[in-house]
Amino acid sequence: MKLVIAEDDPTSRAMLQAVSSQWGYEPLLAEDGNAAWDLLHQEDPPRLLILDWEMPNLDGVALCARIREVQTTDPPFIILLTARDKPIDVVTALDAGANDYIIKPFEPIELKARLEVGRRMLNLQSRMAQAHLKLAYQATHDPLTNLLNRRAIMSALELEMDRAGRQMYPLAVGMCDIDHFKKINDEHGHLVGDEVLKEVSRRISSALRPYDPIGRYGGEEFLILLNSCGLQVTPPFERLLEAVGGTPIIAHNVECRVTLSCGVAVFEPPQDHRDGTALLAAADLALYKAKDQGRNRTLFEPPKTEAIAPAKLVSN
Repeated sequence: MKLVIAEDDPTSRAMLQAVSSQWGYEPLLAEDGNAAWDLLHQEDPPRLLILDWEMPNLDGVALCARIREVQTTDPPFIILLTARDKPIDVVTALDAGANDYIIKPFEPIELKARLEVGRRMLNLQSRMAQAHLKLAYQATHDPLTNLLNRRAIMSALELEMDRAGRQMYPLAVGMCDIDHFKKINDEHGHLVGDEVLKEVSRRISSALRPYDPIGRYGGEEFLILLNSCGLQVTPPFERLLEAVGGTPIIAHNVECRVTLSCGVAVFEPPQDHRDGTALLAAADLALYKAKDQGRNRTLFEPPKTEAIAPAKLVSN
Protein backbone atom coordinates (compact mmCIF):
# COMPACT_ATOMS: atom_id res chain seq x y z
CA MET A 1 0.00 0.00 0.00
CA LYS A 2 1.25 3.49 -0.86
CA LEU A 3 2.14 5.65 2.16
CA VAL A 4 2.74 9.40 2.10
CA ILE A 5 5.41 10.51 4.57
CA ALA A 6 5.37 14.30 4.91
CA GLU A 7 8.23 15.33 7.17
CA ASP A 8 10.53 18.34 6.80
CA ASP A 9 13.38 16.83 8.84
CA PRO A 10 15.57 14.71 6.48
CA THR A 11 16.70 12.33 9.24
CA SER A 12 13.19 11.60 10.47
CA ARG A 13 11.96 11.28 6.89
CA ALA A 14 14.67 8.73 6.07
CA MET A 15 13.93 6.74 9.23
CA LEU A 16 10.21 6.61 8.49
CA GLN A 17 10.95 5.57 4.92
CA ALA A 18 13.22 2.74 6.07
CA VAL A 19 10.89 1.21 8.66
CA SER A 20 7.74 1.54 6.56
CA SER A 21 9.46 -0.17 3.63
CA GLN A 22 10.37 -3.06 5.93
CA TRP A 23 6.70 -3.35 6.89
CA GLY A 24 5.61 -3.74 3.28
CA TYR A 25 4.49 -0.19 2.51
CA GLU A 26 5.47 1.87 -0.52
CA PRO A 27 6.60 5.22 0.95
CA LEU A 28 6.22 8.42 -1.04
CA LEU A 29 8.24 11.25 0.48
CA ALA A 30 7.31 14.92 0.83
CA GLU A 31 9.33 17.65 2.53
CA ASP A 32 6.32 19.88 3.28
CA GLY A 33 2.53 19.99 3.10
CA ASN A 34 2.41 21.38 -0.42
CA ALA A 35 4.47 18.49 -1.76
CA ALA A 36 2.20 16.03 0.07
CA TRP A 37 -0.86 17.74 -1.41
CA ASP A 38 0.61 17.28 -4.88
CA LEU A 39 1.11 13.55 -4.21
CA LEU A 40 -2.60 13.24 -3.42
CA HIS A 41 -3.45 14.49 -6.91
CA GLN A 42 -1.44 12.01 -8.90
CA GLU A 43 -2.98 9.04 -10.70
CA ASP A 44 -4.01 6.31 -8.24
CA PRO A 45 -3.28 8.57 -5.24
CA PRO A 46 -2.15 7.18 -1.87
CA ARG A 47 -4.75 6.91 0.87
CA LEU A 48 -2.58 6.34 3.94
CA LEU A 49 -0.68 9.37 5.24
CA ILE A 50 1.81 10.24 7.98
CA LEU A 51 1.97 14.03 8.37
CA ASP A 52 4.31 15.96 10.62
CA TRP A 53 2.54 18.83 12.36
CA GLU A 54 5.39 21.34 12.06
CA MET A 55 6.25 21.80 8.37
CA PRO A 56 7.04 24.88 6.24
CA ASN A 57 4.58 26.32 3.70
CA LEU A 58 1.67 24.10 4.76
CA ASP A 59 1.72 22.36 8.13
CA GLY A 60 0.12 19.02 8.95
CA VAL A 61 -3.01 20.39 10.62
CA ALA A 62 -3.70 22.82 7.76
CA LEU A 63 -3.16 20.00 5.26
CA CYS A 64 -5.61 17.79 7.18
CA ALA A 65 -8.24 20.50 6.99
CA ARG A 66 -7.64 21.00 3.25
CA ILE A 67 -7.91 17.25 2.57
CA ARG A 68 -11.20 16.98 4.47
CA GLU A 69 -12.70 19.77 2.37
CA VAL A 70 -12.59 17.43 -0.64
CA GLN A 71 -15.85 15.54 -1.07
CA THR A 72 -15.10 11.86 -1.62
CA THR A 73 -16.51 8.45 -0.79
CA ASP A 74 -13.00 7.10 -0.19
CA PRO A 75 -11.12 9.58 2.06
CA PRO A 76 -7.53 8.94 3.14
CA PHE A 77 -6.51 7.80 6.61
CA ILE A 78 -4.29 10.43 8.25
CA ILE A 79 -1.86 9.94 11.14
CA LEU A 80 -0.51 13.20 12.55
CA LEU A 81 3.00 13.07 13.99
CA THR A 82 4.16 15.73 16.49
CA ALA A 83 6.04 16.50 19.70
CA ARG A 84 3.01 18.37 21.03
CA ASP A 85 1.44 16.37 23.84
CA LYS A 86 -1.18 18.60 25.46
CA PRO A 87 -4.83 17.49 25.32
CA ILE A 88 -5.77 20.66 23.44
CA ASP A 89 -3.25 19.73 20.74
CA VAL A 90 -4.81 16.29 20.32
CA VAL A 91 -8.25 17.88 20.05
CA THR A 92 -6.98 20.41 17.48
CA ALA A 93 -5.50 17.65 15.34
CA LEU A 94 -8.59 15.46 15.45
CA ASP A 95 -10.89 18.42 14.78
CA ALA A 96 -8.80 19.26 11.70
CA GLY A 97 -9.47 15.79 10.30
CA ALA A 98 -6.68 13.54 11.54
CA ASN A 99 -7.72 9.94 12.17
CA ASP A 100 -4.90 9.25 14.62
CA TYR A 101 -2.20 11.09 16.54
CA ILE A 102 1.30 9.94 17.56
CA ILE A 103 3.50 11.90 19.95
CA LYS A 104 7.25 12.09 19.36
CA PRO A 105 9.41 10.33 20.36
CA PHE A 106 7.57 7.12 19.54
CA GLU A 107 8.36 3.44 19.39
CA PRO A 108 8.43 1.94 15.86
CA ILE A 109 6.21 -0.92 17.06
CA GLU A 110 3.53 1.64 18.00
CA LEU A 111 3.71 3.32 14.59
CA LYS A 112 3.49 -0.07 12.88
CA ALA A 113 0.36 -0.96 14.86
CA ARG A 114 -1.31 2.35 14.06
CA LEU A 115 -0.47 2.00 10.37
CA GLU A 116 -2.05 -1.45 10.40
CA VAL A 117 -5.20 0.04 11.91
CA GLY A 118 -5.22 2.56 9.08
CA ARG A 119 -4.76 -0.16 6.47
CA ARG A 120 -7.64 -2.19 7.91
CA MET A 121 -9.89 0.86 8.04
CA LEU A 122 -9.11 1.77 4.43
CA ASN A 123 -9.76 -1.79 3.23
CA LEU A 124 -13.08 -1.87 5.10
CA GLN A 125 -13.94 1.55 3.68
CA SER A 126 -13.23 0.32 0.14
CA ARG A 127 -15.39 -2.77 0.60
CA MET A 128 -18.24 -0.66 1.95
CA ALA A 129 -17.94 1.79 -0.97
CA GLN A 130 -18.00 -1.09 -3.47
CA ALA A 131 -21.03 -2.59 -1.75
CA HIS A 132 -22.78 0.78 -1.86
CA LEU A 133 -22.09 1.15 -5.58
CA LYS A 134 -23.36 -2.37 -6.21
CA LEU A 135 -26.57 -1.69 -4.29
CA ALA A 136 -27.05 1.63 -6.08
CA TYR A 137 -26.63 -0.12 -9.43
CA GLN A 138 -29.05 -2.87 -8.48
CA ALA A 139 -31.61 -0.28 -7.37
CA THR A 140 -31.59 1.46 -10.77
CA HIS A 141 -30.95 -1.35 -13.28
CA ASP A 142 -32.92 -4.28 -14.61
CA PRO A 143 -31.16 -7.50 -13.50
CA LEU A 144 -31.74 -9.33 -16.80
CA THR A 145 -30.83 -6.72 -19.40
CA ASN A 146 -28.65 -4.36 -17.29
CA LEU A 147 -30.61 -1.44 -18.72
CA LEU A 148 -32.21 1.15 -16.47
CA ASN A 149 -35.25 -0.26 -14.71
CA ARG A 150 -38.69 1.32 -14.99
CA ARG A 151 -38.31 3.62 -12.00
CA ALA A 152 -34.91 4.86 -13.17
CA ILE A 153 -35.94 5.48 -16.78
CA MET A 154 -39.01 7.38 -15.59
CA SER A 155 -36.75 9.57 -13.43
CA ALA A 156 -34.51 10.05 -16.47
CA LEU A 157 -37.53 11.16 -18.49
CA GLU A 158 -38.27 13.92 -15.99
CA LEU A 159 -34.65 15.06 -15.97
CA GLU A 160 -34.38 15.05 -19.77
CA MET A 161 -37.62 17.00 -20.14
CA ASP A 162 -36.37 19.59 -17.66
CA ARG A 163 -33.08 19.87 -19.53
CA ALA A 164 -34.81 20.11 -22.90
CA GLY A 165 -37.05 22.85 -21.54
CA ARG A 166 -34.11 24.88 -20.23
CA GLN A 167 -31.96 24.50 -23.33
CA MET A 168 -34.83 24.64 -25.83
CA TYR A 169 -34.07 21.52 -27.86
CA PRO A 170 -36.39 18.69 -28.89
CA LEU A 171 -36.43 15.40 -27.02
CA ALA A 172 -37.54 12.17 -28.67
CA VAL A 173 -39.38 9.74 -26.39
CA GLY A 174 -39.44 6.31 -27.99
CA MET A 175 -41.49 3.32 -26.83
CA CYS A 176 -40.14 0.18 -28.52
CA ASP A 177 -41.48 -3.35 -28.38
CA ILE A 178 -40.13 -6.70 -29.63
CA ASP A 179 -42.50 -8.03 -32.27
CA HIS A 180 -44.21 -11.36 -31.52
CA PHE A 181 -42.13 -11.93 -28.41
CA LYS A 182 -44.79 -14.14 -26.84
CA LYS A 183 -44.40 -16.51 -29.77
CA ILE A 184 -40.70 -16.88 -28.99
CA ASN A 185 -41.47 -17.80 -25.38
CA ASP A 186 -44.28 -20.16 -26.37
CA GLU A 187 -42.29 -22.00 -29.04
CA HIS A 188 -38.81 -22.04 -27.52
CA GLY A 189 -39.25 -21.43 -23.81
CA HIS A 190 -38.43 -18.60 -21.46
CA LEU A 191 -34.69 -19.35 -21.35
CA VAL A 192 -34.50 -18.54 -25.05
CA GLY A 193 -36.77 -15.56 -24.50
CA ASP A 194 -34.46 -14.21 -21.81
CA GLU A 195 -31.44 -14.53 -24.10
CA VAL A 196 -33.32 -12.71 -26.84
CA LEU A 197 -34.17 -9.89 -24.42
CA LYS A 198 -30.54 -9.56 -23.39
CA GLU A 199 -29.27 -9.53 -26.97
CA VAL A 200 -31.90 -7.04 -28.12
CA SER A 201 -30.91 -4.80 -25.19
CA ARG A 202 -27.25 -5.06 -26.19
CA ARG A 203 -28.04 -4.22 -29.81
CA ILE A 204 -30.18 -1.24 -28.86
CA SER A 205 -27.40 0.10 -26.63
CA SER A 206 -24.77 -0.37 -29.32
CA ALA A 207 -26.89 1.50 -31.89
CA LEU A 208 -27.24 4.62 -29.73
CA ARG A 209 -24.89 7.06 -28.06
CA PRO A 210 -23.39 5.93 -24.74
CA TYR A 211 -25.20 8.66 -22.82
CA ASP A 212 -28.68 8.11 -24.28
CA PRO A 213 -30.97 6.84 -21.48
CA ILE A 214 -32.41 3.40 -22.29
CA GLY A 215 -34.66 1.48 -19.94
CA ARG A 216 -36.65 -1.70 -19.79
CA TYR A 217 -40.13 -0.29 -19.39
CA GLY A 218 -41.71 -3.67 -18.79
CA GLY A 219 -41.72 -7.13 -20.33
CA GLU A 220 -40.37 -6.77 -23.85
CA GLU A 221 -40.88 -2.98 -23.98
CA PHE A 222 -38.06 -0.44 -23.93
CA LEU A 223 -38.19 3.30 -23.32
CA ILE A 224 -35.57 5.34 -25.16
CA LEU A 225 -34.83 9.05 -24.64
CA LEU A 226 -32.92 10.85 -27.37
CA ASN A 227 -31.70 14.41 -27.24
CA SER A 228 -32.24 15.22 -30.90
CA CYS A 229 -30.80 18.75 -30.72
CA GLY A 230 -29.58 19.69 -34.17
CA LEU A 231 -30.37 16.26 -35.55
CA GLN A 232 -33.31 14.62 -37.24
CA VAL A 233 -34.90 12.16 -34.88
CA THR A 234 -35.45 9.44 -37.48
CA PRO A 235 -31.88 8.16 -38.13
CA PRO A 236 -31.36 6.77 -34.61
CA PHE A 237 -34.52 4.71 -34.88
CA GLU A 238 -33.49 3.50 -38.33
CA ARG A 239 -30.30 2.23 -36.71
CA LEU A 240 -32.32 0.53 -33.99
CA LEU A 241 -34.46 -1.37 -36.49
CA GLU A 242 -31.41 -2.46 -38.44
CA ALA A 243 -29.39 -3.36 -35.35
CA VAL A 244 -32.14 -5.56 -33.95
CA GLY A 245 -33.52 -7.07 -37.13
CA GLY A 246 -30.51 -7.05 -39.43
CA THR A 247 -29.19 -10.42 -38.29
CA PRO A 248 -30.87 -13.31 -36.48
CA ILE A 249 -30.29 -13.89 -32.79
CA ILE A 250 -28.88 -17.27 -31.80
CA ALA A 251 -30.09 -18.27 -28.34
CA HIS A 252 -29.43 -21.75 -26.94
CA ASN A 253 -28.84 -23.05 -30.47
CA VAL A 254 -32.16 -21.58 -31.61
CA GLU A 255 -32.13 -19.05 -34.45
CA CYS A 256 -34.66 -16.28 -33.84
CA ARG A 257 -35.55 -13.68 -36.42
CA VAL A 258 -36.42 -10.70 -34.23
CA THR A 259 -37.78 -7.30 -35.22
CA LEU A 260 -38.72 -4.16 -33.35
CA SER A 261 -41.60 -1.73 -33.52
CA CYS A 262 -41.24 1.81 -32.16
CA GLY A 263 -43.61 4.63 -31.38
CA VAL A 264 -42.09 8.07 -30.88
CA ALA A 265 -43.36 11.29 -29.39
CA VAL A 266 -41.18 14.39 -29.80
CA PHE A 267 -41.20 16.98 -27.03
CA GLU A 268 -40.53 20.40 -28.58
CA PRO A 269 -40.29 23.28 -26.12
CA PRO A 270 -41.27 26.02 -25.60
CA GLN A 271 -44.55 25.52 -27.44
CA ASP A 272 -44.97 21.93 -26.24
CA HIS A 273 -46.62 21.89 -22.80
CA ARG A 274 -47.17 18.15 -22.42
CA ASP A 275 -45.97 16.39 -19.31
CA GLY A 276 -44.24 13.02 -19.13
CA THR A 277 -47.50 11.10 -18.86
CA ALA A 278 -48.86 12.72 -22.01
CA LEU A 279 -45.64 12.05 -23.92
CA LEU A 280 -45.68 8.39 -22.91
CA ALA A 281 -49.31 8.11 -23.97
CA ALA A 282 -48.48 9.65 -27.35
CA ALA A 283 -45.50 7.32 -27.85
CA ASP A 284 -47.60 4.34 -26.82
CA LEU A 285 -50.30 5.32 -29.31
CA ALA A 286 -47.71 5.55 -32.09
CA LEU A 287 -46.38 2.13 -31.09
CA TYR A 288 -49.88 0.67 -31.27
CA LYS A 289 -50.27 2.10 -34.78
CA ALA A 290 -46.87 0.71 -35.82
CA LYS A 291 -48.00 -2.72 -34.66
CA ASP A 292 -51.33 -2.34 -36.42
CA GLN A 293 -49.65 -1.34 -39.69
CA GLY A 294 -47.49 -4.46 -39.85
CA ARG A 295 -44.76 -4.08 -37.21
CA ASN A 296 -41.02 -3.68 -37.83
CA ARG A 297 -41.28 0.09 -38.26
CA THR A 298 -41.21 3.40 -36.40
CA LEU A 299 -44.15 5.80 -36.34
CA PHE A 300 -44.44 9.24 -34.79
CA GLU A 301 -47.34 10.73 -32.88
CA PRO A 302 -48.39 13.13 -34.20
CA PRO A 303 -47.23 11.83 -37.62
CA LYS A 304 -44.09 13.45 -39.05
CA THR A 305 -43.15 13.64 -42.69
CA GLU A 306 -39.73 12.12 -42.00
CA ALA A 307 -41.20 9.06 -40.28
CA ILE A 308 -39.33 5.89 -41.01
CA ALA A 309 -40.55 3.53 -43.66
CA PRO A 310 -40.83 -0.14 -42.72
CA ALA A 311 -37.51 -1.94 -42.72
CA LYS A 312 -37.07 -4.59 -45.38
CA LEU A 313 -37.05 -7.48 -42.99
CA VAL A 314 -39.20 -10.52 -42.47
CA SER A 315 -41.10 -10.09 -39.23
CA ASN A 316 -41.80 -12.96 -36.86
